[in-house]
Amino acid sequence: MTDLAAVAAALVAPGRGLLAADEGIPTVSARLIRARVAPTEENRRAYREMLVTAPGLANGISGVILGDETLRQRVTGGRPFPETLAALGMLTGIRADAGTRPLPGAPGETVTEGLDGLPPRLRGYAGLGAAFARWRAVFTIGPGTPSPAALRANVQALGRYAVAGQEAGLVPVVAAEVLMTGAHSIGQCETVTSLVLLEVVTALLDSGADAGAVVLQPSMALPGLDSGQRVTPGRAAEATLATLGSMPAALAGVAFPSGGQSPEQATGNLAALQQVPHLWPLTFAFGRALTGPALAAWRGDPAAVRAGQRAVARRVTLNAAALAGRYTPELEFQPA
Repeated sequence: MTDLAAVAAALVAPGRGLLAADEGIPTVSARLIRARVAPTEENRRAYREMLVTAPGLANGISGVILGDETLRQRVTGGRPFPETLAALGMLTGIRADAGTRPLPGAPGETVTEGLDGLPPRLRGYAGLGAAFARWRAVFTIGPGTPSPAALRANVQALGRYAVAGQEAGLVPVVAAEVLMTGAHSIGQCETVTSLVLLEVVTALLDSGADAGAVVLQPSMALPGLDSGQRVTPGRAAEATLATLGSMPAALAGVAFPSGGQSPEQATGNLAALQQVPHLWPLTFAFGRALTGPALAAWRGDPAAVRAGQRAVARRVTLNAAALAGRYTPELEFQPA
């Protein structure tokens, strides 16, 4: 039987974080189009292969979250992605949810779907080589939002998913993200995020999930993109850690998404988080803050694969430095 607590500990091991490469087909296809790459299945596969086979990636990445399509694909040479990741020293993760849909009775809010048929689907993912899974619920701050209905629907789904994941032999990454969309202040974000996470941990405990085998993925507490407010990394770190006050001490760890931040901002805030006293390992589960520079450098050109890999490896190295307390903004300007 898989020791889920040991797998969870490996995901948040010192100096390492998660690479989120699990965008749905419409999302990643749109990103490819913006980079002037044809959004074909083969190009999606080549894009993910370029990322995960970057030399030295495992020095700062413990696990890579894939989508269903990529999990079933093979890298050049014929080896499945999970086998490739294992050979490179990284764990395979899988996106377990089916995306968000409008929530009836809650205008402007969403609920994450995918509970139908979830247990056998998770067992199938484990059979394909996945060691952990992620389910992402999102919330917006606005007049009357998040509403009690949206909170209840999403956190109950997170609780059911977490238990189903553990029963299938997968470590659940429980993602509850408060989006940066809007004009809210950092204080408002801290308050709302604290409320969301309190509801999340209540749902996890009510469902019977083992907190020692759960990795939490909450958003950092930040002002809204339209607020005009600018805060220092230190202030963001203090507000973010304050939102975790209701989390159980047994929690395996916390992995923050970049959540719309620039790569440099996300790394700076990650570094500041390490300076605030905390109970759990604090790491990253970055998507676009890692993959964006790589996609811009690659652009679908086979001759630019190494350029794309150098771009993602550089961002991973900077984030590993942030976890180790060695990051300074000046590192952003040093040659790769």
